[in-house]
Amino acid sequence: MIWPSMLGTLTEKMQGLLAKMAGKKKLTEDNIDEAVGEVRTALLEADVNYGVAKALVKRVKEKAVGDELMRSVTPGQQFIKIVHDELVALMGGSEESLKLTSKPAVILVCGLQGSGKTTFCAKLARLLKKKVLVAACDLQRPAAVVQLQMLCQKIQVPVFTLPEEKDPLVVAKRALQEANGYEVLIVDTAGRLHVDEELMEQLASIKKALKPDEVLFVANAATGQDAVQVVQAFNSRVEITGSVLTMLDGNTRGGAAISIREVTGKPLKFEGVGEKIEDVQVFNPKSMADRILGMGDTINLVKKAQEHIDEKEAKRMEEKLRSATFTYGDFLSQMQMFKKMGPLKSLLGMLPGASAIKDMQIDDREFFKIEAIIQSMTRQERDEEIELSPSRRQRIARGSGTKIDDVNKLVKMFKQAKQFFKNMPSMKQMEKMMGGFSWR
Repeated sequence: MIWPSMLGTLTEKMQGLLAKMAGKKKLTEDNIDEAVGEVRTALLEADVNYGVAKALVKRVKEKAVGDELMRSVTPGQQFIKIVHDELVALMGGSEESLKLTSKPAVILVCGLQGSGKTTFCAKLARLLKKKVLVAACDLQRPAAVVQLQMLCQKIQVPVFTLPEEKDPLVVAKRALQEANGYEVLIVDTAGRLHVDEELMEQLASIKKALKPDEVLFVANAATGQDAVQVVQAFNSRVEITGSVLTMLDGNTRGGAAISIREVTGKPLKFEGVGEKIEDVQVFNPKSMADRILGMGDTINLVKKAQEHIDEKEAKRMEEKLRSATFTYGDFLSQMQMFKKMGPLKSLLGMLPGASAIKDMQIDDREFFKIEAIIQSMTRQERDEEIELSPSRRQRIARGSGTKIDDVNKLVKMFKQAKQFFKNMPSMKQMEKMMGGFSWR
């Protein structure tokens, strides 16, 4: 599987520019002009709203020219920091949580057809970790109700439907009555064009009847600036409280992620990063700025680690790694922990500097091969008490159903991993790199 470029050429262009600027020992008005011009071009090619791009590069230039450069970094690094900080500010500065005050709290989900609304409703139900009821009010699209039921069945969340009813407003009202005893009611509505007066009026009626705590507009990230224009139209009719970007795992241009907060004045609250039901996360402006500039995504990597990895076990493993007492058995345990966090290619993509290996072929099936090889070792071999001689490697290959080349590759990978983990920042250091952010 080829490494995906989540934000397409935007990240590549920004990385190229920042690599060039990082080596500058002195910032002049000329090289600043050239750099901000390249930033503007990269943003516009990524389908960022023209006014937003213009305002951002203006602020970058003003700060770069007038900023008192920090002594601890080079001027080029300071320019990179300015671009990063302005991107973070542009996208809202910090995470925006859902404001759920009613009992039950109501979340109305709307957007264009094909934007991923129905899938997002199920993903959100899982993410909330509350007692949730989902209402199937998309009666326009064939099989939308069945799709919602199948998705929610996987996470054991009930779906309210009225099979013979054709009016989504009636379904929505009845769902609210049925939601007594639930903490949250998520309402899936039909996809509609903002120019479809009848459907927009229908959505406004549902909102008026339910008085939702949150109205979330779901947009496909691949639509770029068009998504921004559509969300503005929806906002003028039903007054949304926030946006959701889906399909950010594809080769998208990223324009919507950068523009939507500035243009609408409403925060981005969630982002979809894959097809699986767990592939959704809270939108974090710093995380997105890091990704745009090719700096990895340590924020969401730490979140995943803290969600899936036992803290005591992680600390024990870290001590073993630092003291070079890391064994094949520990290597297997570590890989099994990583498996819980998601696909390997996705996790590696979150590491700073991962763009340097973007074309690496990564196959999660290699996990099973590695497990078989290590499990075919004796205890002494796993604990590195005995050197893996050629004859022992031949025996391990036969026992694991693999080739001698596979065993040799594992031995080489193990030595590289040992060195990698030895030099890797600790969880506390990673949190420090993120400005003190902690998910605990």
